[in-house]
Amino acid sequence: MDWADTPEQAEFRQRVKDVIEAKLPAYYKELLDKGLEDPGSWIGDRNSDDEEQRSAAVEWGESMSAEGWFAPHWPEEYGGAGLTPMEQFIYNMEMAEAGAPSVGGGGVSLLGPTIIVHGRDDQKQKYLSGILSGEIVWAQGYSEPGAGSDLGSLQTRAMLDGDEYVINGQKIWTSGAHHADSLFALVRTNPDAPKHRGISFMLIDDIHTPGLNIRPLINAAWKHGFNETFFEDVRVPATNVLGEVDRGWYVGMTLLDYERSNISGAVALQRNIKRLIDEANSGKESARVTTAVRNFITDCFIECEVGFNFSFRIISMQNAGVLPNYEASTAKMFISEVNQRTQRAGTRLFGLYANIWDEDDPRAPARAQFTQRYVLTIPATIAGGSSEIQRNIIATRGLGLPRG
Repeated sequence: MDWADTPEQAEFRQRVKDVIEAKLPAYYKELLDKGLEDPGSWIGDRNSDDEEQRSAAVEWGESMSAEGWFAPHWPEEYGGAGLTPMEQFIYNMEMAEAGAPSVGGGGVSLLGPTIIVHGRDDQKQKYLSGILSGEIVWAQGYSEPGAGSDLGSLQTRAMLDGDEYVINGQKIWTSGAHHADSLFALVRTNPDAPKHRGISFMLIDDIHTPGLNIRPLINAAWKHGFNETFFEDVRVPATNVLGEVDRGWYVGMTLLDYERSNISGAVALQRNIKRLIDEANSGKESARVTTAVRNFITDCFIECEVGFNFSFRIISMQNAGVLPNYEASTAKMFISEVNQRTQRAGTRLFGLYANIWDEDDPRAPARAQFTQRYVLTIPATIAGGSSEIQRNIIATRGLGLPRG
């Protein structure tokens, strides 16, 4: 690992800084000035009823497109920036440092690269331009009530009827489906095949297709981020299968996005712990600094630095042409759990003041952000592969231990 930028990397980093400073809409800068450190959801902002919020998202998306950074990891021949792994790392790091929202959503990060690898020419022509322009936002339909961590057990069924598939079943934790225009999903087209076979990757052009119903799931923080999705005789053209029929598991596992290092999460966590330290040193009545709390915050600070270096290790491997395996699981598990501990440190620092949920309440320390985030970080150790699954990967692939 070499922590220093090369001259070329330093030049690129400065360019990213300059673009963010010049083009990040005032709406997002004001959020940071108010102490709301999370950049928010570009997809949600894009569909907001608030004109200022919606305009800011559109303006930011257009700015990223103009720079060629709407899809930084896509090959240039498909309209992407073709950035190297280290350039992607620098780009994502500076975006996170500035609190600038990433654009494109799952269409850019997941579906686009998958279409580039597995799509027919007509599918590339049909779908990639809409993703790149930001006109079409896609949601992902993978998890089901009985198939989350064990995704291969999915049961949503697609039966061929002439030149169409008829889909019936249910998906859950469908992030952003209420803001999406289209949906890509894994469905079972051959129920007699072994569970990881007989699955096909389906593109559903219109999320408002008859029979497809989106119902909100409100999380413990009273926020609407994901949904449950029901399919009742949803008809999709057979030509909308991406890749081979019954081989969708392998299509779905394609991921060319090099942002596996989770540098955005590591940087956001560093910024968060610095704010916690500022609160502890503020002398406010709400900050109850005891030896135990001071030690807890110190441990979290050290762990945040370790998390950053886990991220840097992964990107250094990728930049050297080595594919991370258990290293990515280590970073994911570590950062998600440190994030949870850091927010808990905030609730311990603020004591009974941490019970104030309303960010606009003048008595709420740090605008209640540590209270709200602590609730939100609990499912973060489950999403994207639970900590238990990550530990199994680390044990078997990293330490060479036998499966239990």
